[in-house]
Amino acid sequence: MNIIVCIKQVPASSQTQVDPDTGLLLRAGAESRMNPYDLFAVEMALQLRQRYGGRITAITMGPPQAEAVIRESYALGADDGVLVTDRRFAGADVLATSYTLYQAIRCLGGYDLVLCGKQTTDGDTAQVGPELAERLNIPSVANVSSIWLDEGGRMAVTYEIGEYVINARITRPCLICIDKDINTPRLPSYVKRKATAGRPIRLLTLEDLPDKEQGHYGLDGSPTHVERVFQPENEPIHEVWRGSPKDMAERLLSIVTSYGLRDTG
Repeated sequence: MNIIVCIKQVPASSQTQVDPDTGLLLRAGAESRMNPYDLFAVEMALQLRQRYGGRITAITMGPPQAEAVIRESYALGADDGVLVTDRRFAGADVLATSYTLYQAIRCLGGYDLVLCGKQTTDGDTAQVGPELAERLNIPSVANVSSIWLDEGGRMAVTYEIGEYVINARITRPCLICIDKDINTPRLPSYVKRKATAGRPIRLLTLEDLPDKEQGHYGLDGSPTHVERVFQPENEPIHEVWRGSPKDMAERLLSIVTSYGLRDTG
């Protein structure tokens, strides 16, 4: 089974600075890590390869330093890695990001399965995976909590929608967005990290993609834009009350009723 796993490098802290003019995260110099949901996707790929054979290709879009998450995927057990990087890809929204990944996957040849984490911790849109499937014109399913191959070679999955748990069969090739807790991601292997230190990573820039129209990528290809990003106001008010239980209860009731709440008896 030829598996492609989409991964992303995200800030390791919620305190990442934001460019006040563009509204984009200032990633340079910030501590980063692999998106936590993507770890579940990589682990699922490793388990599927163990059961059914094949190869795993990890692909990420980002600045040159995003090579670190490809190296991490090698230490976890991925066979190949692709870094899609170009300054002209910067500032992409979910639509431009899915288009860039679509163009990059077209360069990789055939595949049976594309795995994505359910969402990323820096954007939290959960849209790139389904949009990528639409670009690739393949079936997809999200919020998946288990995967196996049925007797006919289709992907059998269990996924959740609200209060419902659904079993489904999907023809290949397909795209599956992995939910958390589907497995327990393994830790990177020191032995594999050393053994794969010199393993090449394929680099793809705009010039390598089938569509070289710059207006389809990055900020130019993003129909949505961040208007303003700001820190929420945080001015906590603390009060210390002293007195009898009756006095404090009456004071609390007064405050509650001042917010328009009333006693329902």
